[in-house]
This record gives sequence, C-alpha cells and structure tokens, in this order.
Amino acid sequence: MSRQHKRASAAGGSQRQLRVGEAVRHAVADILIHGDVHDPELEGHTITVPEVRMSPDLKLATIYVMPLGGRDTEIVVAALERNKKFLRGEIARRVNLKFAPDIRFRVDERFDEAERIEKLLRTPAVLRDLAPDSDKSS
Repeated sequence: MSRQHKRASAAGGSQRQLRVGEAVRHAVADILIHGDVHDPELEGHTITVPEVRMSPDLKLATIYVMPLGGRDTEIVVAALERNKKFLRGEIARRVNLKFAPDIRFRVDERFDEAERIEKLLRTPAVLRDLAPDSDKSS
C-alpha cells in the first residue's frame, strides 16, 4: 500500500471519496427534504444526513442518518432500507458516476457520543481536576 493511500484512508478517505460522498449526501438530503420517498414510516420524521462515507472504489456508500430528536431511529433506518432500490436509482440519476453505488444506512451516533463526553466532563471528579488549585503558592 502506498504512503499516500495510507494517509488518505487514515484521514477519512481520498479527496475523490470525500467529494463523491458529499454529492451523494446532498442528493439523499434533497430526496428526503422533498418527500420523494413515499413510505408511511418516514412521514412525520425530519431526517438529517450528516455524513456519507464512500468505499475506496466508490461502489458502496454508507449513509449516516439521524431523525430529528433522535427518536424512532430503528424504524427510520428500516424504512430507508426498504426503499433502498428507489433511493439508489435517484442517487444514480442525480450524481454523475460510472456506477450507481450500493447503499446502506447507519444511525449517526456522534450526537450520543458527544452527549456522553459532555456528561463525563460534568462529573465531580473531572470538575475537581479542572478547578484551579488553591493550595499551590505563586
């Protein structure tokens, strides 16, 4: 594996992967905003698409989604999986690629992780460690 390839994969992907991922993210977000997916499970849910990660060969797109408020995540992901064929066709129509990428949906758990870290930072032990030490002499 080349040194440049190692750096690209460690940094979250090559420029091409990032650019295509962003184009796919915009396409999926646009499809969801306009309500083009007709599924009763998706109606009434506002879904954000914070990130799309493309495989190095651009044949697989992992689409991270989060319903507003973080509720019904499993129901929303299942509904998107059911409509995968339609969504893949729409992505292929909107994003100019040689091959339409296979798509899979995952729940974006960054918000949960950020909340967990925020709670940890508010624990008494961490607050004690962060407090200015009053018994040190200047």
